[in-house]
Amino acid sequence: MRRSFFPLLAAALIALFLAACTRPTPVGWQGYLEGEFVYVAAPLAGRLDSLTVTKGGRVAAGAPLFTLEHASELAAQRQTADQLRSARSRLADLKKGSRPTELAALESRLAQARSSAELSQLEFARQETLFKTNVIAAAELDRARLTHQRNTRALDELSAQLATAGLGARTDTIAAATADVSAAAAAQERADWNVAQKTQSAPSAALVYDTLYRTGEFVAAGLPIVALLPPENIKVRFYVSESDFAALKTGDAVRVTITGRPPLEARVSYLSPKPEYTPPVLYNRENRAKLVFLVEALFTDPAAARDLHPGQPVDVQK
Repeated sequence: MRRSFFPLLAAALIALFLAACTRPTPVGWQGYLEGEFVYVAAPLAGRLDSLTVTKGGRVAAGAPLFTLEHASELAAQRQTADQLRSARSRLADLKKGSRPTELAALESRLAQARSSAELSQLEFARQETLFKTNVIAAAELDRARLTHQRNTRALDELSAQLATAGLGARTDTIAAATADVSAAAAAQERADWNVAQKTQSAPSAALVYDTLYRTGEFVAAGLPIVALLPPENIKVRFYVSESDFAALKTGDAVRVTITGRPPLEARVSYLSPKPEYTPPVLYNRENRAKLVFLVEALFTDPAAARDLHPGQPVDVQK
């Protein structure tokens, strides 16, 4: 009996030693893949004229997705463009003043008035000399003086008219025309925006997860037509126990295993602040073991999730 004790003791010590050297089994949780879809819609209503993508296909960033009928928007765009050109031409015309031929006519009349004023000035000087020598009566001198004053005032009037003709319209009129140009430009920008919104493109490279309308159907404003799933929007959702939840924090690295694929690296992006219970919902010590928390993780390399699909079961380990 004494001889058989030592082999049993040695075997027990070896077993304890091996157990001490064995690495602890990593913590693991079960979960699934979840996708955050991008629903592409047009802010304006219209008939779906063309759908350039198919369900299950892939699109690159900026690729056209669909086009709604936009005949009315194109007509409004042409109208606003014509109105803008008209407003700009009106403003330019107001700034120019009179036409060259009108300015030439005023300049000719001004030259005639200047000649008349010079002639009347000479006549007035002559009559004034004759009056001093008592050759003519005072009435003749007065007539010459008034004629010269009338010619001088006519010369001043034509000079002012010529200066005004070169100035263009008044400042208030020009300000109103400038405001009309600004309003017409804003109307054209709105019309251009309306035309552009009838054609929508992919905001990023993505999987065409679903198409919600067919060509020829009428689509109300704001209703999604195409559902996209970019690879960076695929995430892992899993539930952890109360004890495991305390050891997790945002940014922790986890390893995601999917059947038929090599493990993928991910990082914890969200920890739910609200616990969840599996029924029955009773707050006692026995049911605390059923307390779980939702945790979400994003893949470190979004391109690795390109061929993954929402709903696929996964195993998560830290």
